Amino acid sequence: MTNPVLVEVVRSGFVESVHRGALVITAPDGSVRFSAGDIERPVYPRSSNKPLQAVGMLRAGLTIGDEELALGCGSHNGEPGHVEGALAMLSRAGLTEDALACPPAFPLHEPSMLAVASAGKRRAAMNCSGKHAAMLTTCAQLGWPTDDYAAEIHPLQKVIQATVADLTSETIETVGVDGCGAPLFAFSLTGLARSFGRLVTAMGGPERRVADAVRAHPWQVAGTGREDTVLMRTIDGLLSKGGAEGVHAFALPDGTALALKIDDGAARARLLGIDPGDEAVGLGRDAVLGGGKPVGELKVTDGLFG
Repeated sequence: MTNPVLVEVVRSGFVESVHRGALVITAPDGSVRFSAGDIERPVYPRSSNKPLQAVGMLRAGLTIGDEELALGCGSHNGEPGHVEGALAMLSRAGLTEDALACPPAFPLHEPSMLAVASAGKRRAAMNCSGKHAAMLTTCAQLGWPTDDYAAEIHPLQKVIQATVADLTSETIETVGVDGCGAPLFAFSLTGLARSFGRLVTAMGGPERRVADAVRAHPWQVAGTGREDTVLMRTIDGLLSKGGAEGVHAFALPDGTALALKIDDGAARARLLGIDPGDEAVGLGRDAVLGGGKPVGELKVTDGLFG
């Protein structure tokens, strides 16, 4: 199946580029309410799967505070509070920054990056360091080895894989390596949307705890000016988590959920049509510039939603 054009890039009234992709909206009962493109083909959800990984850590026996749990679900900016949070988590587990398997990086947040540029890259500034610190904490609390915690065969990753399969109701047949070095499981957009719906409608347990922690502490999930933080602050009860290569997943508090994947991985095409209010002026409404002035727009393809 060739996925449809979801987004058009219009310059001076002329369609200059297009972004194909697939998206699905699921009802609170998990049934498909709307779809476009191939929603059953497995994709790598990238960082959109972090809330599911966090559920796996809690099921394994992780004991952690809600703010730390949100950081463990995050793709953070590397602002000082994010770095300090990851380091504090490691310290309480009796570990240091050297235990992190994620690669060294500069902060994504430009002011934070400029403030530490002379010191060079560090692992705790990498946007996935919160997830890795939570994984290490899980291992330390359960007496599991920490030196190979990111290996696919590690007991922690086996629990996480089983959890992802349970939440998505799918068999995991493809396992890759994410950009941060942790295992990455492929599953469908339908499974991704349904799993987010299950988190927000759970009556309790690890699923609801993850959803509530992320929504209560959205800054830990991304940071200043970032889409997930802004959206969750401005849309009451929304659970939102984006991922690399054009992936995003959302769930409203009633369990209605959406997941999408842009074929070419373009981040600019993910949030069109979302109007989260004044705090997010420009979010999801990328202007097409000519001579520094708007001469066009990115727009959802006419007729996509009927």
